[in-house]
Amino acid sequence: MNDLDIRHAASSDIDTVLRFWREAAEGTSISDDRDGVARLIARDPEALLLAERGGLLVGTVIAGFDGWRCSAYRLAVRPGHRRQGVATALLEAAEARFAALGGRRADAMVLEANEPAHQAWAATGYHREDHWRRWVKPLATPTD
Repeated sequence: MNDLDIRHAASSDIDTVLRFWREAAEGTSISDDRDGVARLIARDPEALLLAERGGLLVGTVIAGFDGWRCSAYRLAVRPGHRRQGVATALLEAAEARFAALGGRRADAMVLEANEPAHQAWAATGYHREDHWRRWVKPLATPTD
């Protein structure tokens, strides 16, 4: 994909990323606010990957690594740019990051009801593990 640029997000990208997620991402997170994204970038400046085409943000993925587990979050592609290799390129960049950090396996957070996402993840070699369930506890209320 020659016309696709993948780079790390900077603080100046936060508002653009939040607008993009409202348009292109399924579901919301308690961290989908300016402070949450700013903390991510400050804590791990290489985790939030952006895909741009002609200066337009067309995709994102968070490639987090805590020293134990590689986790992919917020894989999203702008609707008019889906099925053009954007998600694949983002995941390849995320997986290269994981490998460079010594990661052994990538986990992905995928909404249960997002059937098109299931197909996209499967197409890139991921598979569902039905014997695990995610348990969550919000530690704060959203600021919005």
